[in-house]
Amino acid sequence: MSVVAGSAETLKPTVVLVHGAFADSSSWNRVVALLEKDGYPVVAVANPLRSVKSDGDYVGRVLEGLKSPVVLVGHSYGGSVISDAAAHAGNVKALVFVAAFAPARGESAIDLSGKNPGSTLGPALAQPVVLPGGANDLYIDQQKFPAQFAGDVPLAAAKLMAVAQRPITDAALAEPAPEAAWEKIPSWFIYGDADKNIPPATLKWMADRARSKKTVAVPGASHVVMISHPGEVTKMIEQAASGN
Repeated sequence: MSVVAGSAETLKPTVVLVHGAFADSSSWNRVVALLEKDGYPVVAVANPLRSVKSDGDYVGRVLEGLKSPVVLVGHSYGGSVISDAAAHAGNVKALVFVAAFAPARGESAIDLSGKNPGSTLGPALAQPVVLPGGANDLYIDQQKFPAQFAGDVPLAAAKLMAVAQRPITDAALAEPAPEAAWEKIPSWFIYGDADKNIPPATLKWMADRARSKKTVAVPGASHVVMISHPGEVTKMIEQAASGN
């Protein structure tokens, strides 16, 4: 877990950032820099990517250690995680879904990915890594990663991301969501309209279902909109922090 500490006297909520599959906490670096510049304390959690429930419990323990209101932000699979974690935390005032899943109870990431056509993630995956117990760790094929995951990121940077990607278990993507915190906590949504992992039509549908306070579709943006368009994502987070 990386931490950017804010002033103890700050009146601003802590922003907790949760990355998704095939990424790590560094995917938030540009957003962290902008939030810190604007005076927000920030925590970028190292999401274990093992299962929705256990990952949600881990993020929940991070939230328990914070003594301030929280804006909880999730990218991709991290949306499933924050929606579980926030359901058990009393200090989360807003949720922000960044190209992220917002499942209802019983829905999985795989269910939502297939709700509308447009996801090309399946054919882009590399040979799974078999784990004890029968589960598999999933990676995106390094050669396919830039176009699939980060089409609007400079190629050299996208290739580095491909090498450093963290795997997610297939069980986590198939796991039914145990909670849906967006049903009770105000939520904001931002995504790219060129997303190849989660169909933009599904992202919009989830935002509408959650009665999103504000929804932004960034033209031409890929699945990693927080890397390619950190200003827009930061603006959304700060709007959620202020309740606008």
